[in-house]
Amino acid sequence: MRHPRVAGQFYPADPRELKAQIEALFLHKLGPGRLPEVKEGNRLLAIMSPHAGYMFSGPIAAHSYMALAESFPKGGTIIVIGPNHTGFGAPVALTTQDWEMPFGTVRIDKELADMLVKGGVADDISAHRYEHSVEVQVPFIQYLSKDFLFLPIVMMDQSRRTAEALGKLLRHSIDELGRKAVIVASTDFSHYVLKDVAYRNDAHALKAIESGDIKGLYNAIAKYDISMCGYGPVSATIQAVKDKASEMKILKYATSGDVMPMKEVVGYGSGAWWK
Repeated sequence: MRHPRVAGQFYPADPRELKAQIEALFLHKLGPGRLPEVKEGNRLLAIMSPHAGYMFSGPIAAHSYMALAESFPKGGTIIVIGPNHTGFGAPVALTTQDWEMPFGTVRIDKELADMLVKGGVADDISAHRYEHSVEVQVPFIQYLSKDFLFLPIVMMDQSRRTAEALGKLLRHSIDELGRKAVIVASTDFSHYVLKDVAYRNDAHALKAIESGDIKGLYNAIAKYDISMCGYGPVSATIQAVKDKASEMKILKYATSGDVMPMKEVVGYGSGAWWK
């Protein structure tokens, strides 16, 4: 069993406090401004969501989870891909250990996990034990519904080649098993820069993402020195959905400096891909 690492830090550990905070994030001035009504559906392919402490990035994440609420794959699988910040574990790693979370246990889609392992993804709990980028997405998902299986993946190797290979493997495995699935790409954007710099530079990355241009995303990161931490997960997601997506939309962008005054900020973006 994988136990929470950042409960009580990035989000409340108490289930009642956690529920109250998530609802406050949906109603926040930077959030959607309303609580979600969960509807079962299969039009949504993927979302992009930030992974900082809920106080800072939660209102922006709520936009992505509003999209998930409107087309939730009940009985299906939620695949969360995040960057590996810790340096522990394999270059690309999943885990087949179930996750104990404040809202209850999340069960792993072991059949899908087995297919990915056969395709070269490592089964390595050490890559997940201390990592927060996937964990912070789970309470939002559980708030919407408990009726899903889960597959967490973290990427230490975020090269374009690896991201595209992971995306292709995900698409093949989902289709082979006939899974109802939604992918969550977990990323933050510019880190610790002036607010106007974050807005200006991150706009280039967001444009590439919205147009499905993986090469353009890597070029923008290099050209504008964007310290986006989850470009690999986002690129893998673009690759996984590109043959099925008819629409991608950036739902919200803001920074920690929009939540409270600060000199150097972190950028957060939410988005969604639909069939």
